Amino acid sequence: MKFHTRKLIKPGDLNANNSLFGGTLLKWIDEEAGIYAMTKLGSKKVVTKFISEIDFVESAKQGDVIEIGLAFSSIGRTSITFSCVVRNIFSKKAIIAIDKIVFVNVDDDEKPSPHGKNLDNLALVTTNS
Repeated sequence: MKFHTRKLIKPGDLNANNSLFGGTLLKWIDEEAGIYAMTKLGSKKVVTKFISEIDFVESAKQGDVIEIGLAFSSIGRTSITFSCVVRNIFSKKAIIAIDKIVFVNVDDDEKPSPHGKNLDNLALVTTNS
């Protein structure tokens, strides 16, 4: 798992329970995964196609620092798939786990378009941090 982004949990990120609002976390994950898909495919025209079951394991509180980790899973003709773990940077405890996030490369008409990448020409990131 390669951890890409760190976020400080601020008051505006909290829900009524004073923990990190799930929608805010999902927005951050989608943004980071989209950027990762763009860099791997060399295309700015990618869209979120699918996010599998989301498992909220722990909560995050104001002042916590979290990090979003993404790992390459597979590549298709028009798609790329990652898994995701978000963890507390200090405790290293997982906050959320997502097995599958799929992005699709699209053309100017927003239709799936081959990206031309495969395992041989895709620079995979496989290091742990």
